[in-house]
Amino acid sequence: MQILHVGSSRVVHYRLVAAVIFCCSLPVPSPALAGESYPNKPVRIVCPFPPGGGADAVARLLAEKFSARVGKPVIVDNRPGAGGTIGAEIVAKSVADGYTLLLGSSSVLATGPALKRQRYQSLADAYSPVLLVSSIAYVLVVHPALPAKSVVELIQFAKAQPGRINYASSGIGTASHLAMELFDDMAHVHLVHVPFKGSSLAVISLIGGQVQAGFNNLVPALPHIKSGRLRALGVSGPSRWPGLPEVATIAESALPGYEALQWYGIVLPFGASRAMVDHLNREFGVILRLPEVREHLTGEGGEVAGGTPQEFAAYMRRDVEKWSRVVQTADIRAE
Repeated sequence: MQILHVGSSRVVHYRLVAAVIFCCSLPVPSPALAGESYPNKPVRIVCPFPPGGGADAVARLLAEKFSARVGKPVIVDNRPGAGGTIGAEIVAKSVADGYTLLLGSSSVLATGPALKRQRYQSLADAYSPVLLVSSIAYVLVVHPALPAKSVVELIQFAKAQPGRINYASSGIGTASHLAMELFDDMAHVHLVHVPFKGSSLAVISLIGGQVQAGFNNLVPALPHIKSGRLRALGVSGPSRWPGLPEVATIAESALPGYEALQWYGIVLPFGASRAMVDHLNREFGVILRLPEVREHLTGEGGEVAGGTPQEFAAYMRRDVEKWSRVVQTADIRAE
């Protein structure tokens, strides 16, 4: 027990200030979670794609940072198959207690529902949205033998010689397929679809000249663009990509309003409490602001997102509606 002497009031004051600062620096649990000691066991992040891919890298990065924050193991559980549907449905059927999360992508949470790949009626019946993590644009590329040097010239060539341009995709109903179908619809042209079993085969066929055009992920396509084996015409996102600053967006160069993005987001099973959703939104929001996380996501050609659960829910709803219209217009049927 400390005895205070006359004249020690200033010392007491400093100690009180120091105590307040220390207490304010401690993490504050969500009021509704206080006393529940969340998490008190390992947390599982289901990645519905194989190890080694882009989604897996994002899932492992988030798991590592979340584990460091909460002091509990966070496990990435890869459950690939059926275009991500298998892993997505595992989460949809899980208990909504915050211990099973899905690192979903646009192909699972937007184009999948648009193609009616899942058994549930809508996203609202299956998931509680937490946070939009990042979005990644595509680049529209052509084989150098094609005379088109811009998006406008590609459209003009396609209109002048309908059916002459073939384009590669990574499969029926995939993002690269739907991105070109949206392009066709907005430009009022028809490019002939040649689906492949995966993006690597699609790129090989494009470099080899078996097909003339296609949408590719920015980072993997960059070496081929720099070497001259492919020609970049436009970026599918709302802004130019720093890695290709000279390449305009498709929207600014030819088709106002055009946008096709791959994105990643975190969802919980339907029925998760508002307190749990908000708590995880704050936790992963902090993680997205870490410099090393931002560097990784932007290095992959993405833009870091964030925002509220409500904003993410609205974003997903708009994307499903958008791609549903494309699927209906083009009469696309899932494999």
